[in-house]
Amino acid sequence: MNATTSASTAQVDVRGLVVTFGRVAAVDNLDLRVIAGGSVALVGRNGAGKSSTLRALGGVLPPARGSVWVAGVDAVSEPRRAREVVGYCPDVGGLIPRATPWEHLQLAARLRRLPPGWEARALALLDRFDLATASDRVTAGFSHGMGRRLSVLLAAFHEPAVLLLDEPFDGVDPLGVEATLEEIHHARLRGAAVLVSTHLLPLAVQACQDAVVLRAGRVVASSPARDLAGDEGAARYRELLT
Repeated sequence: MNATTSASTAQVDVRGLVVTFGRVAAVDNLDLRVIAGGSVALVGRNGAGKSSTLRALGGVLPPARGSVWVAGVDAVSEPRRAREVVGYCPDVGGLIPRATPWEHLQLAARLRRLPPGWEARALALLDRFDLATASDRVTAGFSHGMGRRLSVLLAAFHEPAVLLLDEPFDGVDPLGVEATLEEIHHARLRGAAVLVSTHLLPLAVQACQDAVVLRAGRVVASSPARDLAGDEGAARYRELLT
């Protein structure tokens, strides 16, 4: 496979991904594709391999085996370039405790060489995620939900080709959930591929077109997200996890 082939078929193209920690396979021979403008929810119990998958896609965690292409970039051989084309919200951490949201945005703009005028988008995002009044507060004093909202904001800030959100709804209030869903919608409209990892099934269904159910690092089901909606969908989901 080469970058041209991958880019012509999907913004995210993963084949035979294996991620190990010692002798334990956190991700075991996973295949995954997300087209431009598409959105996929990774759902499953804790330890299913959701976060490890996103870390490999973001060029943060080197896989033991397999190929990982994001926006035409080989994330295995060129993890630094992969990090340039994705926006990644980790499940924990990622913020500088002694820096403010505005300082985070200034740093991101500098590191990603954003063109002049980035401040307007930054201000709009701070307002959407209800962080404008906290833009000059250090993040060490933030609640868990505020930190989650800022992490999503930073991942989406530079309008990446691939948006990776790991547990973006965890501990987030309804206003933050609405802002995240809106940003996912905008990302898809501009042609980005979106991957959302979450243990909150109703929000996975609301956020994404398709869902991939993971168990012990393996894909056990892949379907339109609406198939997991409601009581019947929840019952089917529980069966897949047992």
